[in-house]
Order: sequence, then C-alpha cells, then structure tokens
Amino acid sequence: MHNQDTYTGASFSLRNRLGRIVWGVVYILAFRISPRPLHSWRSFILRCFGAKIGKGVHVYPDAKIWAPWNLELHDECGVANEAILYSQGKITIGYRAIVSQGAHICAGTHDYTKSGHPLVTMPINIGAQAWVAAEAFVHPGVTIGEGCVVGARSVVTKDMPAWMVCAGHPCKPLKPRVMDDNKTPSISIIL
Repeated sequence: MHNQDTYTGASFSLRNRLGRIVWGVVYILAFRISPRPLHSWRSFILRCFGAKIGKGVHVYPDAKIWAPWNLELHDECGVANEAILYSQGKITIGYRAIVSQGAHICAGTHDYTKSGHPLVTMPINIGAQAWVAAEAFVHPGVTIGEGCVVGARSVVTKDMPAWMVCAGHPCKPLKPRVMDDNKTPSISIIL
C-alpha cells in the first residue's frame, strides 16, 4: 500500500485515486445509465479501465465497482444490479458464476492490530458455476469453491468448499449441491 498510516494520508497512490475519479465520471455518464441489455457495452467500458472480461459476461448497470483494473470476470458470469465489487484487491469471478443483487464482495480491510490501521487487500476468488446469493457479504481473502452456493445474507469469513450449499453468519457448509441436468422440459397443463 501507498501509506501505512491511514491517519496521516491516503492508502492509495495519487495515480490510483485519479484513476478512480476518472472511473467514477465514466461510471455515472456511460456505464450506469446504459440500458440493461447492453452488457457488451459495459464489458467494453470495464476493459478500457483494465478489467479482464470474458465472453458473454453480464454486468448490470447498477452494479457498483470500485476499481475495474482489479477485476477478472470469466465467460458468461453475471453481476447483478446493486451488487458491490469493492475491488481494492483482486476479485476473480469464474465461468458462469453469479453474484446476486446486493451481494458485497469486499477485497480490502484494515489491520486493527497496528496503530496506523493500514489497509490490507486480499484477493477473492469465486469459482466457476458458484452463486453468491442476495445480500451476502464475502470477506477479503476468501475463495468460494466451484459450484458452491452461498445463501442470501450469509457472511462468508473463510473459504467455502466446492459443490456445497452454504449459509449463515458465519457461513458454513450445509449440504451438497446436486445439479438436476434433466434436459426434458416439463409441461404443465392449467385447467
């Protein structure tokens, strides 16, 4: 980090802070007001700010992104409206993973054991086909395994295993996630 004492100065460099100002203006004028279906436009804007964006990514216009240059979004993943990607550190979202409305993915914190409360950033990895449900909070340094489901309003303080349904405060594995890949469409008859 730029400064180890948050009482005497900013945690980030002037370049980083200026980049976030420019990003904030572009976010308001070109990203946030874009129509919901224009996912490729928002992906283009994020790439212009250094994000690594795969094909078919769906980032909705009201998603809040702190620093696009710390994002890696793999093919066909989705970030819903009102999701917060607090990307002070690197955030990676895997293939077909979903971050739902109001989920808060927080890659930075402060070291409260030091008098200057220096900023500490730790990467967050959300595995392929994982789902972080509405209003869940994911702490810095956490890995959410492939196919893992994190229940709504859960608080994830440690790594969650692959292909498990997890929930709670703190979040804990509850049961295996079993996929029903039956391709036969169901037909309902309403009388």
